[in-house]
Order: sequence, then structure tokens, then C-alpha cells
Amino acid sequence: MSLNKNKFLIYFLLFLSAYTFAQEAVVDSTRTEELNEVVITGQYNPQSIRKSVHNVIVIKREQIDNQAANNLADLLNFNLNLTVVGNAQTGRSSVEFFGLDAQYFSVMIDNIPLVSDQGLGNNIDLTQINLDDVERIEIVEGAMGVEYGANAFSGVINIITKKSIDTDWQIQAIVQEETVSDEYAWFDEGRHILGLNVSHNFNEKWFARVGLNRNQFAGFFNNRKGKDYYQNDGLRGYEWLPKTLLSTSAMLNYETEKFKLNYRLEYFNENLNYYNPTVRPNIDIQSQTSNPSATDRIYKTNRLVNNINLNGRLNSDVNYNASFSYQKQERGLNEFNYFILTEDKTNETDETYQSTEALFSKGTVSNLIKSEKFNFQLGYEAIHTEGFDTQATGAYTGGNKTNKLTNLALFASPEYSFSDAFSLRPGIRYEYNSKYHSNVTASLSARYLMNHGFEIRANVGTAYRTPNFEELYLYFVDSNHDVRGNENLDPEKGYTAFLNFKKTSWFNNSSLVNNLKLSYVNLEDKIENVIVNTLPLQYQYINIDEYKLVGITSENTFKTDSWTFYFGGTVQGRARINNNEVNAEDGFLYSYQLNTNSIYYIKRLRMYVTALFKYQGALDRYVATGDTDANGNTLFGKQTIDGYGWLDASIKKSFFNESLTATLGARNILDITNVDVNSQSSGGAVHSSGSQSLLLGYGRSYYLKLVYNLNF
Repeated sequence: MSLNKNKFLIYFLLFLSAYTFAQEAVVDSTRTEELNEVVITGQYNPQSIRKSVHNVIVIKREQIDNQAANNLADLLNFNLNLTVVGNAQTGRSSVEFFGLDAQYFSVMIDNIPLVSDQGLGNNIDLTQINLDDVERIEIVEGAMGVEYGANAFSGVINIITKKSIDTDWQIQAIVQEETVSDEYAWFDEGRHILGLNVSHNFNEKWFARVGLNRNQFAGFFNNRKGKDYYQNDGLRGYEWLPKTLLSTSAMLNYETEKFKLNYRLEYFNENLNYYNPTVRPNIDIQSQTSNPSATDRIYKTNRLVNNINLNGRLNSDVNYNASFSYQKQERGLNEFNYFILTEDKTNETDETYQSTEALFSKGTVSNLIKSEKFNFQLGYEAIHTEGFDTQATGAYTGGNKTNKLTNLALFASPEYSFSDAFSLRPGIRYEYNSKYHSNVTASLSARYLMNHGFEIRANVGTAYRTPNFEELYLYFVDSNHDVRGNENLDPEKGYTAFLNFKKTSWFNNSSLVNNLKLSYVNLEDKIENVIVNTLPLQYQYINIDEYKLVGITSENTFKTDSWTFYFGGTVQGRARINNNEVNAEDGFLYSYQLNTNSIYYIKRLRMYVTALFKYQGALDRYVATGDTDANGNTLFGKQTIDGYGWLDASIKKSFFNESLTATLGARNILDITNVDVNSQSSGGAVHSSGSQSLLLGYGRSYYLKLVYNLNF
């Protein structure tokens, strides 16, 4: 994307926002509907989204149902400044948030971070988070280091679970069948989902829920031939590996006027099947027979979560919150020699190659001073994690190298309301890390509500990220590779600044909401995997000097009683600065995203019609070419990932007084599979080849989801 095109798009977004901001509302925007929308992420106490000093994005249950989203990866793909990236061979889906990957934001369930390979909250596989019992999802953009600690650099995603129903009993059954491109069969092809949830109100105080969900993805063949193919021509197996996910959960909730207690138990299991394309013929010359075999693998993930949340109000009106959690995740590898014709297994090994065990506790008290204008919060957080990753992945060495890490933190923030319109909240956090010792983060947030529905929010905050296990201890050296971690890495640190202008206008029974966001990210000592030696070629994780991002986003939503239309766009500029590289390019590279969706409700038919579209513009980055200049310094060239569009659509209809809901839809209607990656040679020429492509999806797919609710 040229600089002139970037300027044009920026001017267009500014003009669109300026025009809509200039419109006068018929009545003031402080309507009951908006005041009743309560959020909890980053708040002292649950409060209306309008009074929040943070800009909180809320994804409601209705949107989850309209998209027939079963996991977080299905849902988040259509949010601006956020890109879901899938991996065909690992089955994982992660997120880039403001140009930073999943290590820079925290994923939480009811304010408790979720365990992962690298600790708590970060680098979560989004396909492993089931949405059956989710009430809503809250997203806060920008550094949240004071409230949520290390690695909450670009923001947080907080998943709020359901804790009540309107009847005594609810039994919910879910069936979903989905094609994978044009591949579908009852068991061996496509995607098959079954769910069962039972909820019960024992009385006004006690509520319980249990749930079970099985999600089978049978893989995507494309031009591959599956597990029973025995020719040694590289076509055995799948392009997208098959996997089966099993999620079980139980929840118990106790609630009175001044006290709430919630306990959540979750067990998750995933099996990912790898079928080796290299086939050994195993020819028996004497009998003139063959018994072809291959070395296959099953990757297994098991996760156990125990979460307790309690909160209440003392007679002195002091509010308190406390959370406690024990979580454990293990990844295992089952490897064996598989005889394709006879289905026998030999030389089978079964071992755990990764383990993360975490203890978490967090507590806060607020309303310490009785004042309508002033509030004050004190809090603590304690995290202890330990785990290992062995050479079973082919990347680690040194046996079970257990890594232990303890984080202890104290934080405080006052909030002062100068008036009903203007609030200011500074905050500070002191954190002690057993490996990197002490660190201090700070933030300043402000909210100003003006007449005619205008709102301004600003946030400036510091945060940091500690190196993960791979960056510290990776050792992958063979005849073709030399890639190593670095135990001397420093934590990344930096700050973000976000400014949000919002205008809400009401026209009779319609509303128009316009958002204009400005964002800035500055990250120092960013960890990158770079070339440290050219002959022989060697890579290592090191701290580069700096990473910067600037962005402008415009979001516009129009709502009536039966129709919702959204249009948004964002432009981002990214720069990576490495003063240690003589030929490194450190200028800003710009990209853009456009997003639009429409939801139409046909009341007479009890039917929702939904269409969602997102366009990701071409994305540039500078990469090492592998060549050197006359002095032996590494040369860099520009690499461009072509732009692409993603379109989903669905129809949801209710039957039998809304007891039965059917959703018929299509994902990836534009049939995207690969996008070209064009690289610039050291001589300046741009070239691409068939092998230079990025695998994004498995093509156009169709689904039918049935949900039956029995209430009594």
C-alpha cells in the first residue's frame, strides 16, 4: 500500500468520523438502554459502560449465537485491530492484537487468567475455549499492566460466564454439522459438534450448571489422501490435521444481597492426529509381499482448571473481591510405527513433553473512603508457575528442564470524579519476579462526558513482558538448522497511549454510535529471532531496540428496532528498530483493515439474517534475505503478504416459542485458502513463487446448528 493511499484512507476515516460527530442528536444519548449495559473488566465494581474510564468493547451472547461461534477463534476474526491466525499443522489459532502476537495480551475467564504453555493468560489457543456457557466477552484495548500485571501489554480479553437462568431448570442440547470446504461425511469428514448443558436454580441463592461439549474436526484433505493411503509419494495424511476436543465444566454459584461466591471446575482434552507422508514399503522379497508403515503421532493436551471468585460488601460499605485458582496443563506425545494395511502398531512410546502448573490469587478492596467523588482501590496478586518442555517436540534439549517462576504484586489506584462528567484514575503497581526481580508499572486513565452524547476517554500506561520458555531455552540444531534461545534475555518494556472519541445520537427509535480511536504503542527491548551468524547460518533470540505502532480507527454503528449496521476501518503503521544491524530498515510500514457487518431481525418470522465481512490489506515487513553486503553484514528486503477478504453469513430462526433455534450459515464464502507472499531479493527485485504462500483457511464451508432449550 503506497503512502498516498494511506493518506487518502486516513483522511477518509477522519472525514467520516468528523461528519458523524457533527450531527446533533434529537435527544441526549443517556438512555436507559445504555445505562443498563454493565461491565466489570478494569472496574472497581460492576458499573455502566458509560461511566467506565476504560473503553470496553462488549461482544454479547446474541452476536455469539448469530455467528454460531463455538470457540473464541470463530468469534474474534471480525474485530478491528485484531487478526486470528490459524496453523494447519498444529491446529492452533492465535491472535495478533495491535500488531503484537498472543503473548502481549491476557485471556481471562471471570477475571482469572487461563493456563497456557507459557504460564497464565498468554499465548492461548483460541480453538480450545468453548463458548457454550459464555454470557458476554469484554475487551479492553491498551496497556492494563496495573490491573492485570506482566504481559497485559496490548490489552485483555475477559470471558464472562453465565451465572443464572430465568426458570428453575434449563436443559440445553446442541448439535452442529459443518462441512470442511466441500468435504463432509457423518464421521470421517467435516466438523461435528455435540453439546449438553444442564442448569438449575435450587432457590434464590444457589445456582448450579454442568456442561459437556465434543468438537470433532475430521481434518481437511485438499489434495492429500488420508491415513489409509500407502503410496510413498508425499500425499498421505491431511493438509489441516484432524483433532477432537472435549470440554467439560461444572459451576456452583451462591448469591445474597451482600455476598457472592462462584466456583468453576473445567476439564479439557484435545487429541491432534499427525499422519506421516513418508511411507516405508517394508517389502518381503521372499514372500513377494509388502506391509507399508509410517511413523505417526498423536499430540494430546489435558487441562484442569479450578477457579473460585468471591466478592461482597461489608457493613462499612467497603467492597472486596478475591480470586483463587489452581490450574494445570500437560501436553503428551504418543508416537508409534503404524502398519497401514493391518492397522497394527509397534515401537510405541508415550510421554509428557510439556507441563505447566499454576497457583493464582488476587484480591482487591475499594470504597475505603466514604465519598461520592472519591474512590480508592488496593490490591495484591500472587502467581506461582512451574513447568518443563522436553526434546520430544524436536526443539528442546536437556531433559525435563523445570522452570519455576513466582510473581508477587501490590497495586493501588484512586479514582476522583471532579464532576458527573469528568473522572481521573491514576494507578501504580509494584511487582517482584523471582527471575527478573522488581518492576514498577503505572497508568493514567480519564473519562469526560459532554453534552449531546459526546464522550472522551484517554489512557496512558506502562507494561512489560517476560521471555517465554522457548525464547529462553530453545535449542534446535541439526545439519540444516541452528536456532537457539537465550537465557540472558531482558524483559520487554514500554508503554501505550490510547485516545477515544465517542458520539451517540438517538433518532426516535434509532441510534447512531461513532467512535474515533487513536493508538500508539512503544515497545523497547523487543525479543526477535534474528540471524546472528551467516557462515554457518545461525539464528538466536535477542533483544532488538524498539517496536512502534501508530494507528487510527473509525467505527460506526447504526441501530433500529430491527436492523444493525456496522462499518469500520483502521490504518496501522509499524516499525521495528534494530540499531545493531547495519542494513536494518526501521521505517514505518502501513497496512489497513476494513470491516462491515449487518444484522436484520424479521420479527414476524423470528429470524435473524447476519452478514460479516472483513478485508485485510496487504501487509509488509522487512526480513533478512540470507545475503550479506561486502562487509559481511546481513541484508534485508521487504516481504509483502497480499490482502484478502473474509465473508461469513447466516440465518437464525426460532421455533416452538423459541424452544428450538436453527442457524444455517456459511463461513469463508470467498473461498480463501492461500495468499501469496512476495519477497524482495537483495538486489531489489520482487519475486514470488508457488511455494511462497501463507495458508489461511480451508475454503468455503457450510453449517447447520440446532439448539434445543427445555425450560421448566
